[in-house]
Amino acid sequence: MSHKLVVVARSDLKLSKGKLAAQVGHAAVDCALKAQKYDKRGFDAWYRAGQKKTVLKVGSEKEFYPLKAAAERAGLSTALIKDAGHTEIPAGTVTVLGIGPGDETTVDKVTGHLSLM
Repeated sequence: MSHKLVVVARSDLKLSKGKLAAQVGHAAVDCALKAQKYDKRGFDAWYRAGQKKTVLKVGSEKEFYPLKAAAERAGLSTALIKDAGHTEIPAGTVTVLGIGPGDETTVDKVTGHLSLM
């Protein structure tokens, strides 16, 4: 079974490439650490397979919350990242949502309708 981690980013924020990369990194690390603690077998399978990650997009913050709820119902780790406000955007701005790692079928049921960033 193949595993992956998905990070969903807001396209409405128009973040620089570097800022977006940093926010995606925060979500990936947070999700991985949660999965390592709460889903050791899933984390190990994902890690051994090369840590597949995909970045998808939504148009606004409000689109994160149904995805987060669906992912959690499916037993996936999630991480909603809020920016510290030191650079491009105000403190507390929700920038990305991490989902997984988990088996691809389960992750795709939650995020398969979204487009690549």
